[in-house]
Amino acid sequence: MFCEYKLMPSPVGQLTLVARNGKLAAILWEQERANRVRLGALQEANDSAVLLEVERQLKEYFAGTRDRFELALDFAGTEFQRKVWTALLAIPFGETRSYSQIALQIGHPKAVRAVGAANGRNPISIVTPCHRVIGTSGALTGFAGGLAAKQYLLALETGNSANTAI
Repeated sequence: MFCEYKLMPSPVGQLTLVARNGKLAAILWEQERANRVRLGALQEANDSAVLLEVERQLKEYFAGTRDRFELALDFAGTEFQRKVWTALLAIPFGETRSYSQIALQIGHPKAVRAVGAANGRNPISIVTPCHRVIGTSGALTGFAGGLAAKQYLLALETGNSANTAI
C-alpha cells in the first residue's frame, strides 16, 4: 500500500506526517520505535493537500490557537485498537484519563494492560491524543514520543508550556 509523507519541524522534534487514501494515517516521532506503526511504502509528497492541512492544524495547535483537529483519519489496527483510539479522541483538550478509565469506557474494564498496549501503538499521535492518558496515580507513563514530549504536550494544553522545554 502506498503512503505519502511530509516532514515537519515541531517543538517536540521533527514529525513525519503520513497520508494514505487522502486521509491522515500516521504522525511519527523523530526517534520512532521500529515496527510501532505499520505502513506501506512511503513517498515524499511536500505538496500534498492532505499533509499541508495536517501541518497547518498542528502549527496552530503548537501556537496555542487550536484545541480540536478537523482531519479525516485512516486508522489501521485491530478492532480493539480502533476502539481505544476512538476513546482517545473523546478526551477533551487539557484533560487526562487513566488507562483504567479508558478500559471501562470501551466496555473492557479488566483490559487495562491491553489498553496501554493499544495506546502505545496509536499511529496518529498528538491528533489522537494518547498523551492525555496517564497512570491511575497521575504519573506520566510510557509515550512513543518520550516522556519529555508528553509532559510538553500536556503543559501546552493546560497553559503551563512556558515552564516546560524539551
